[in-house]
Amino acid sequence: MTTVQTQPFQTEREELISGSEAIAMACALADVDVITAYPIRPYDTVMQYVAKLKADGVLDCDYIVAESEHSQFEIVKHASAVGARTFCGSSGVGWFYAFEAICVTAGLRMPVVAMIGNRALDDPGAFGVEHNDALAVRDLGWMLYWVATAQEALDTALLAWRVAEDPRVFLPFGISCDGSFLTHSQAVVRVPDAQRVKQFLPPYDRGRLQLHPDNPITVAPQVNEDWLMEIRRQTDQAMRRSVSVIQEAYGEFKQIFGRGDPSPFIEEYLTEDAEIIMVGMGTLAMPVRVAIRRLREQGKKVGFLRIKFFRPFATEEVRQALSRCKAVGVIDRDYSYGSPSFGGVLFNELRSVLYPLEKRPLITNFIAGLGGREIHVRDVNDMVDTVQRAIDTGKVEQECNWIGVRE
Repeated sequence: MTTVQTQPFQTEREELISGSEAIAMACALADVDVITAYPIRPYDTVMQYVAKLKADGVLDCDYIVAESEHSQFEIVKHASAVGARTFCGSSGVGWFYAFEAICVTAGLRMPVVAMIGNRALDDPGAFGVEHNDALAVRDLGWMLYWVATAQEALDTALLAWRVAEDPRVFLPFGISCDGSFLTHSQAVVRVPDAQRVKQFLPPYDRGRLQLHPDNPITVAPQVNEDWLMEIRRQTDQAMRRSVSVIQEAYGEFKQIFGRGDPSPFIEEYLTEDAEIIMVGMGTLAMPVRVAIRRLREQGKKVGFLRIKFFRPFATEEVRQALSRCKAVGVIDRDYSYGSPSFGGVLFNELRSVLYPLEKRPLITNFIAGLGGREIHVRDVNDMVDTVQRAIDTGKVEQECNWIGVRE
C-alpha cells in the first residue's frame, strides 16, 4: 500500500527532468484527481513518471490504465463531469483513436487537460515530431499551446487547469510537446512550492453544471436544428472569453511565481527592428534563435516570432508584430495536402491574419523538420536567404518550400 507524503512540495527546488516529467510533476502540484493512461510513444514518458510519483507517495490520485486511448479519454471526460480535476494524453494515431471522445469533450465543455506528445502520423510509422496530430482539433473547441522548454511545460500545465476550469471558459486544453526534443530531453526546472500553486490554482468547481445525485442534469443530450447553432455559439463565446481569462491568469502567474514572457500568446525575439521575421512553434525555437543571433552579428536584421497559443490565436498581437517587417518566413512542422498554395497550417493561418493590412509583408512558407528530422542552423540560414530574395525582387518565387528533402 502506497503511503502518501503529507507535504512533498514544501519549498521550491530545482530538478533535472524532461518535459514529460515536468508535466507529471505539475499533476502532483495541482493535486489532480483522476489520471488515465495508455502507452504510446512519446507521450508514455508522462504516464511512467506519474506512476513513479504515485508509487513514491508524491501524487495521490486515481490512476487508471485504460484498455485503449478511446477509453482513456472517455474516463476523464466523465470524471470531469462529476467535478474531478483530470489529466490524460496521447500521441499521433493514438490521439486519433480517441477522436470521438476528444471531439465530445469540447462539445460538452469539459475542462480536461491533455498532453499531446507530438509525433508523425502513420503510415509510415515514425516516432519523430510532427504537429499534425494536435492540429487536427484546432476547429473543435480545444485550446492549444505549443511549449518549447521543460520549464514552460510545467508552467503551462498549471496555467491550463487554471484557465480551462474557469467557469467563463470550461473548455479542454491541449499542451503540445515536441516528441523526443522535449518529451525526452532533460533540463533544469524550477519546481514551485505547493503553497504558491495553491494560491494560483483554486479548486475545480463546476457549480450547477456538476453531475451529482442531488443535481440530476442531462449531459450530452441529443438536439435538433432548433438548438445546435445556439450551442455552437456558446462554445465560440467561451473561446472568445478565454483570451481575457488567459491574460488575467498569466498576469497572476508572473506575479506569484516571478517568471513569464510579456505576452502569454507569443514570444518575440529581436523583432523590434527586424526586416525579416521567421515564425514557428515548439522546440524549433532553439536553432532558429541561434541562427538569428549569428545573422545579427553579420548585420542582418532578422527576428523570430514564436506562436505559443495556437487556439485561441492572438490575431491582433501577431498582426502588430509582423506588420513592422518587410517579409515573413513561416516554418511549419506540419503539412496540409491540397491547402491554398499547398502550404502548411500555420502559414495559411498567418496569411489570413495579415490579409486586412493595407501594406502586407511578403510571406513565404517552409515545410521542415517532419518526422523528427532536425532543423539545423544552416537550414534557417537557407530560409532567410530565400526570404531576402523575395525582398530584393519584390515577389515570392515559390510560396511553399520543402526544406532538406532528398531528391
